[in-house]
Amino acid sequence: MTRPRLPRLRVATRLAALTLAAAGVLLTVATPASAAVPAGRYVALGDSYTSGPLIPTQVDLNCLRSNRNYPSLVAAAAGSSSFADVSCSGATTDDILYGGSGALGGTLPPQLSAVTSTTALVTVQIGGNDIGFSGIIGECAQASLSSPLGSPCKNRYTAGGVDQLQARIAAATPKVTTVLQAVRQAAPNARVVVLGYPAILPDSGYGCWPVVPIAYQDVPYLRGVEKSLNATLASAATANGATYADVYAPSVGRDACKSSGTRWIEGLVPQNSAAPFHPNARGEQGMATALLSRLNS
Repeated sequence: MTRPRLPRLRVATRLAALTLAAAGVLLTVATPASAAVPAGRYVALGDSYTSGPLIPTQVDLNCLRSNRNYPSLVAAAAGSSSFADVSCSGATTDDILYGGSGALGGTLPPQLSAVTSTTALVTVQIGGNDIGFSGIIGECAQASLSSPLGSPCKNRYTAGGVDQLQARIAAATPKVTTVLQAVRQAAPNARVVVLGYPAILPDSGYGCWPVVPIAYQDVPYLRGVEKSLNATLASAATANGATYADVYAPSVGRDACKSSGTRWIEGLVPQNSAAPFHPNARGEQGMATALLSRLNS
């Protein structure tokens, strides 16, 4: 598939500006136990939650991809005979289908082109950038300054009686479906697993403003948006012959409001090597463990 694309700034590039210097620090991450991963070629498709921006060691600066992200951990644990991780920070469903541009510029091929007829396993984690993850976080953080105890972000996105973020999720659903159908066409015999997104905000309560600058009453709203996106991804997986791996449930209690030694997701100013509001190495390991568990089930 080909489609002309305009160069665009990668989402994780914008979010990562505060912590770029941390990218050269090496972390040791325990490898999850081996699993019944299908023998043969494994291809990982996805966005920055897959690629692991600023988690050492960065092996592809154009896509801000780490060799400690969950696909790398799963491939190592499973002993995959062939492994291709083409996940890229800022990727949308269009990047999977048609290609796009990287953080350093230039044109990237469609992620889908890595999927071959002999591929045995494909993992897909996509949709966050289709609904505008970076813009939502930025706008809600800015809005919280004017009303930290209120719901300025919810008020903005639901003005006029229409929830714009739920509408974005609905609009992204057929795009995710198209991705899954294209993967199935490219690799008819592969096991396809769709991953959701881990908990960014606490699963209950009103957050931890100003450490995570989301207004108190906006926290339940945004939590609901993420759960809605995950539910949509789960439904799309089921409807298209794929497996859904829930990474939200195991991440509860490990959100960005937790201590630096507990959290899977970093806040605005990361305390572990990772991009702001993205998984750290612990989060990538947690997602790897959840994925391996799902493959074993």
